[in-house]
Amino acid sequence: MDMQTLLLSFLFVSILHVHTTSSTGTENFDASRLDTYIVRVRPPPNFSVDMSNIKLEKWYRSFLPPRMTSSNTCQAFIYTYKTTIFGFSVNITEAEKDYVMNNNGVLKVYKDSLLPLLTTHTPDFLGLRLREGSWKKTGMGEGVIIGVLDTGIDFTHTSFDDDGMQEPPTKWLGSCKSSLMKCNKKLIGGSSFIQGQKSAPPTDDSGHGTHTASTAAGGFVDGASVFGNGNGTAAGMAPRAHLAIYKVCSDKGCHVSDILAGMEAAIADGVDIMSMSLGGPAKPFYNDIIATASFSAMRKGIFVGLAAGNSGPSSSTLSNEAPWVLTVGASTIDRQMEALVKLGDGDLFVGESAYQPHNLDPLELVYPQTSGQNYCLFLKDVAGKIVACEHTTSSDIIGRFVKDAGASGLILLGQEDSGHITFADPNVLPVSYVDFPDATVIRQYINSSNSPTASIIFNGTSLGKTQAPVVAFFSSRGPSTASPGILKPDIIGPGVNVIAAWPFMEGQDANNDKHRTFNCLSGTSMSTPHLSGIAALIKGTHPDWSSAAIKSAIMTTAYVVDNQKKAILDERYNIAGHFAVGAGHVSPSEAIDPGLIYDIDEAQYISYLCGLGYTDVQIEIIANQKDACKGSKITEAELNYPSVAVRASAGKLVVNRTVTNVGEANSSYTVEIDMPREVKTSVSPTKLEFTKMKEKKTFSLSLSWDISKTNHAEGSFKWVSEKHVVRSPIAIF
Repeated sequence: MDMQTLLLSFLFVSILHVHTTSSTGTENFDASRLDTYIVRVRPPPNFSVDMSNIKLEKWYRSFLPPRMTSSNTCQAFIYTYKTTIFGFSVNITEAEKDYVMNNNGVLKVYKDSLLPLLTTHTPDFLGLRLREGSWKKTGMGEGVIIGVLDTGIDFTHTSFDDDGMQEPPTKWLGSCKSSLMKCNKKLIGGSSFIQGQKSAPPTDDSGHGTHTASTAAGGFVDGASVFGNGNGTAAGMAPRAHLAIYKVCSDKGCHVSDILAGMEAAIADGVDIMSMSLGGPAKPFYNDIIATASFSAMRKGIFVGLAAGNSGPSSSTLSNEAPWVLTVGASTIDRQMEALVKLGDGDLFVGESAYQPHNLDPLELVYPQTSGQNYCLFLKDVAGKIVACEHTTSSDIIGRFVKDAGASGLILLGQEDSGHITFADPNVLPVSYVDFPDATVIRQYINSSNSPTASIIFNGTSLGKTQAPVVAFFSSRGPSTASPGILKPDIIGPGVNVIAAWPFMEGQDANNDKHRTFNCLSGTSMSTPHLSGIAALIKGTHPDWSSAAIKSAIMTTAYVVDNQKKAILDERYNIAGHFAVGAGHVSPSEAIDPGLIYDIDEAQYISYLCGLGYTDVQIEIIANQKDACKGSKITEAELNYPSVAVRASAGKLVVNRTVTNVGEANSSYTVEIDMPREVKTSVSPTKLEFTKMKEKKTFSLSLSWDISKTNHAEGSFKWVSEKHVVRSPIAIF
């Protein structure tokens, strides 16, 4: 549904907009106290969808403090918005903010904030192979446009060549905004939105955006590696999809006003998929600009993939919890860049490092310790030695300090929270990152030995030897705080030691050309573009599917066992719960043909928001619809979501779900239930018979348990046919 259809024809501002008589707060104006605010307003009545930007900006300007109303509009506003929200961003004082907020027609005033970025073998690990399987069936995302909102892109990188690409679809309305940007049939558009500076090219000055863009839709590049490790053919998840780049972040982070401007442009340009590896703390959706703008994207049929956050493993640490977006957690793959540590007592440990120059023979091993700080940043007397350092800050920073102090090698000691997860970050000297259990033994050896020694032996890249996927310790966990009755995260995907494109930047320590063009990074920033690319494969195969349908396909076909056919584990090698994995690990080959889908339309999302107890104004902020709750209200559990979450204190739950047949026209599905014995579970009917495509069937799920005995339970139910398994997780918490 088009958000702009809510607008009607324009009348004079003097008739439509009435100011209150509060003080302007500008009598003692102090320019040094200016802050950026985002002002969310109602569209005036009688606007039309073809109203000019000049008239809209005139309306917006009527909300400004008096000192700004006579100034040039371009100088007054940082951005104006009309697609994601109605409103604008502007630099004003706190007193002026109060003045603006007291105007009739203003729904909300947000202070701008800075959100963090949530920072080759993965296609093969996911079963994506050239000339077979999902890539062959889907056309590798051909004709689909992925909008990446990040730090920009290195548009000269070979991952973004357009060999074999078709022209972008005719619906594409974007362009390369700068003559300095090189565009082609792969990279079809680019814009920069950094604190209002829109004329610059979206050049990537940090590398993050190049990495995420190539993960989603980079082309085939042979011989990709980091310092010769992880060598193989690099490719994104949807190598034939088009890319549109919106630079909304710098290496310092992402201003919400810039993100909103980038989303505004992406929607107007006509992207199909929006991928954002960023996010902040959870908050009610009406206070969450990204959730609000994503609602507008959903309304336009755009799929939005967002990072779950890097604040794990603690519970309720998620970012981006709205049910109309896909919230993506991170997990490992089965590749290791082995850097062995051999102690003087003969113990051998397998660590990791992407930089593997030469083996280190046994050298004196030192372990600088002090309370309250990382002593490896203040080293003395370590020349020619191997230093063991706690991994409490960036491995690159530690490596530089250790190298500058004259040390020959470095052992990075994993922390308790990190469990068995290891990183293979590039470094500047011989290094091995060991996990927490191995680090504990190494510490004990150092503290108990009079003359500890160690050697580092580089063993290259191994595939398939490690248990995978394992949930990354940093991957944020549920339950959701904004909406606990929606099971989040939705899915997990590769997010540890991901090799993807990297821009060469002046001053970087590059000892060979391969490192200049590829890098190894970890984070939910890395898992998110994997899922956005997979969504593009689904969209290319099913162009008429809604964003909810694509999301359902991803979730209900996810797998919950690892490469050893055992339950997926967390970083401590305990079975990972639903609030760590969501529906499970993405399976692209299954997701493109899910059999059944759980679809959700805009009206049901609004009924769900009403059920959260939001006021009419709060829902208007999100949905741009007045008096929305005069219709039906539903609980969180009643939303037609592909998963189920309910508080243990409820004692029971009875909800309906509706599935749509997108598999074979004549098909039969039987329910299978996997729940703990203490939870009485039934589904009615137990069999679903379909005779045509797009036919819908509704069933009822009933759960009951003794609240005095059960405070947590997890399981699932699934609909099984001859060709499909459609699984939905259930969490009682």
